[in-house]
Amino acid sequence: MKKLLNAALLALLPLSVASPAWADAAPAKLDSGDTAWMLTSTALVLMMTIPGLGLFYAGMVRKKNVLATLMQSFAITCLVTIIWAVAGYSLAFTDGTPYIGDLSRFVLSGMGAAYDKGSPLAPTIPESVYMMFQMTFAIITPALIAGAFADRMKFSALCIFIVAWSLLVYAPVAHWVWSSTGWEAHLGLEDYAGGTVVHINAGVAGLVCALVLGKRVGYGTENMSPYNVAYAVIGASLLWVGWFGFNAGSALTSGARAGMAMMVTQIATAAAALAWMVAEWVRQGKPSVLGIASGAVAGLVAITPASGFVLPGSAIVIGLAAGIVCYVAATTVKHAFGYDDSLDCFGVHGVGGVVGALLTGVFAFGPFTAKPQLPGGLTQLGVQAVGVVVTLLYSGVVSFAILKATDAAVGLRVTAEEEREGLDIALHGEQLG
Repeated sequence: MKKLLNAALLALLPLSVASPAWADAAPAKLDSGDTAWMLTSTALVLMMTIPGLGLFYAGMVRKKNVLATLMQSFAITCLVTIIWAVAGYSLAFTDGTPYIGDLSRFVLSGMGAAYDKGSPLAPTIPESVYMMFQMTFAIITPALIAGAFADRMKFSALCIFIVAWSLLVYAPVAHWVWSSTGWEAHLGLEDYAGGTVVHINAGVAGLVCALVLGKRVGYGTENMSPYNVAYAVIGASLLWVGWFGFNAGSALTSGARAGMAMMVTQIATAAAALAWMVAEWVRQGKPSVLGIASGAVAGLVAITPASGFVLPGSAIVIGLAAGIVCYVAATTVKHAFGYDDSLDCFGVHGVGGVVGALLTGVFAFGPFTAKPQLPGGLTQLGVQAVGVVVTLLYSGVVSFAILKATDAAVGLRVTAEEEREGLDIALHGEQLG
């Protein structure tokens, strides 16, 4: 009998040690559903820049600058792709220090040998897919800045500025917030899909660009009406659709969280578009097509940091707040201070990013995310405020330094004659028919 009991215990022993903790320690396997969703999301986010942002911006400039504006988005896509593959990804997403990654993935070293392995930050999808997904974020962020200096920056200066900014500003901020070793991640900052990393980062850089380059020739005295609002609306619509990859894709899986992020993105965007439309209708007497499209983009920006953390009711509040605040920033505030942010990069992305980042701290739903406390009793709102202020200061100061260095090297701005002729002819030797 004793021998039978011992045999039974030996048979049950493997089951007893297979505890949940032991099972969780096993490496996650690649999931075809997650991988398919992330491949789709990557394509959607790339579509946000080309052609989405390109058309949105091109529709808002004058006819003589349409091709040059499209060229900016296209060239930035090419430049950042190479920069990201060579060093940007490694600096942003390897462990390194709390402030910057190392160069263990320089020129994507080692990724070929691990092509069928998951990313440490997204274990159910191949690292190549995760790298590509993050690349599309790295592409659109500096492309957003171009809206602030539209119509007047040299193309050579743009190329130098974008390369330096991607490495010195975007990669470090992405590491702080999204890397497993980033100091803001450890602080408890909640930025689901890029309120600080993308929008505040680009928005304040755009404001600095507008201030350093100065106003366009004829600003305030000449007619600078958009060449083709239809282009802008098509671009905004492509941004809206692509943004589902941006926000729902940031779940990094094809599960329930992606579904919730997609839903609140749609709701907040609609709320912001209507809020901007109504505010403009009350103030100007007519709701403009460009206004409702700009309001939608403001809503997309504001819900970005919150999309994985909030409920639908909160998404409506975030959208309404973004629509009204960004409308005021892009009209009243800009005119009061007299800066020429050509296509409202700061008014929509910078201000909208701040609204979204702070309201994430107000509305984050407990079951979606733990809400860490800082010493001294500060709540999540305090953590969010720290992230906002640090991003504003770091991006602003380093962007200014890069602009000054670029100016010393090649000059920043085209001549007044070239600006009046138009960048299409002056810089690229082409024009619309």
